[in-house]
Amino acid sequence: MKLKIGIALLVLFASCKGRSQEKDIATKTKASETKEFPVQKTKEEWKKELTDAQYYVLREAATENPFSSDLLENKKKGTYVCAACGTPLFKSETKFDSGTGWPSFYQEIDGNVGYEIDKTYGVRTEEHCATCGGHLGHVFEDGPAPTGLRHCINGVALKFVAEN
Repeated sequence: MKLKIGIALLVLFASCKGRSQEKDIATKTKASETKEFPVQKTKEEWKKELTDAQYYVLREAATENPFSSDLLENKKKGTYVCAACGTPLFKSETKFDSGTGWPSFYQEIDGNVGYEIDKTYGVRTEEHCATCGGHLGHVFEDGPAPTGLRHCINGVALKFVAEN
């Protein structure tokens, strides 16, 4: 009898698919479903236009070292844009010090950031530029009000445009 109950429990647990991290935010724009982006370039074109570090992060989905970005301590007013295509991604008013070592924001500029489930290290929500598909970083649900989100962004994926 115990064996039958054990087998039944094993089957039950094995059939459950955990989706606790696959929130609605990841379904706004899925890169895997929309690989066609408004800005399309070859690998060689991207390599010519980007620094090695920018290419590695934006096109190969790498992560820069924490506390290495000049933008981490930037307190100026302006807009953070995609380093690859110039699309406005985050306003300086939404930037905050998360203590993680990467520039962090609690809100993106609506429609300019896409999301996809990333299962390389557990389950996370990856962010990319909605215009060129460049990898930006990840978003987590441990940020401040009003959104409760922490967009943890590689500084090398961004350029800062100061307000006039």
